[in-house]
Amino acid sequence: MERVTRKGPLAGVRVLELAGLAPGPFAGMMLADHGAEVLRVERASTVAKAGDRPRADVMDRGKRTVGVDLKSPEGVAAFKELARHADVVVEVFRPGVAERLGIGPADLHAVNPRLIYGRMTGWGQDGPLAATAGHDIDYIAVSGVLSMLGRAGERPTPPINILGDFAGGGLMLAYGVLLALIERERTGEGRVIDAAMVDGAAALFSMFYHGVQSGFWGPRGTNLLDTGAPMYDTYQTSDGGYVAVGSLEPQFWTEMITLMGLDAAGLPDREDRSNWPELRERLAEAFGSRTRAEWEAVFEGSDACVSPVLEMGEAPDHPHNKARGTFVEVGGVRQPVPVPRLLGVAEQDLSPATRLADLTSWGLPEETAARLREAGVLA
Repeated sequence: MERVTRKGPLAGVRVLELAGLAPGPFAGMMLADHGAEVLRVERASTVAKAGDRPRADVMDRGKRTVGVDLKSPEGVAAFKELARHADVVVEVFRPGVAERLGIGPADLHAVNPRLIYGRMTGWGQDGPLAATAGHDIDYIAVSGVLSMLGRAGERPTPPINILGDFAGGGLMLAYGVLLALIERERTGEGRVIDAAMVDGAAALFSMFYHGVQSGFWGPRGTNLLDTGAPMYDTYQTSDGGYVAVGSLEPQFWTEMITLMGLDAAGLPDREDRSNWPELRERLAEAFGSRTRAEWEAVFEGSDACVSPVLEMGEAPDHPHNKARGTFVEVGGVRQPVPVPRLLGVAEQDLSPATRLADLTSWGLPEETAARLREAGVLA
């Protein structure tokens, strides 16, 4: 049986990605971006309705798609056959759902002991909340992370759904898959990965736990890195744009003040926190006197650590991003390139996900696939 080969460090690794919300597809994208052959498994009805059309969803890039009715015995049998020839399964159901369908870790390890079974949930596979619903905002709330985000005296501010879903969820799952692949080289056996967003979000804030417990890190919005300090914040410009200031070190602060034309001797001492409100007002007044583009020109090439706050649509056209090729257009959609960059590795196929008509390379005979398509079990 011939296997499809791809370039990249994960070439030859086959991944079955059970369709779900953002974290699972993001993990699959990270693996596909570096050479894994990812087959996205959706409901047969969904695939039949969508037809053989490329997708605009960035997280579907580089993948193929098949529809399987996992509520039918024939569909479960077909999925097990796919799993027999897979290296990784990415599962995104609530705890117990996969087992009820007959495609849990024990079911699949019975046909493929080398299989790495990655489970992506918000609360994890056990604990009092494991069976309950939730979203990114809930997971980062219980992890303690949400309490730290926002300005002083205001409500905690959720940062869209980046910390729980993507950084604490999908990225951690992809990392777990890589760990399990390395381990399998030694043991020859697969592993089950319990990737919980609440765990991942907590881990992302590791550096802050000692600071909070020791009293070094104070209430939300009063610290050096959380908008408490005037030298680490955003300021509005005269045209309604914004600049980001990160001049933490004294030499960077001095360069910023000099380029802004401010009199350093006339400014309050920034080391005295009681002066921070006045310093913020002075900086806000100064930044509000020019447009964002004007300030961008002032600070270009400097070490002042001042940058324009670009809108999403502007970022691909920034000179630095263009020079590095940070963004690429695929299927009419501008999107970030695969990261991290592995120098010397050829670029991956980022074409949008399409239907996979031939499943013979995954061990499913064509006559069986044809029969299942006719029955509506496979699409």
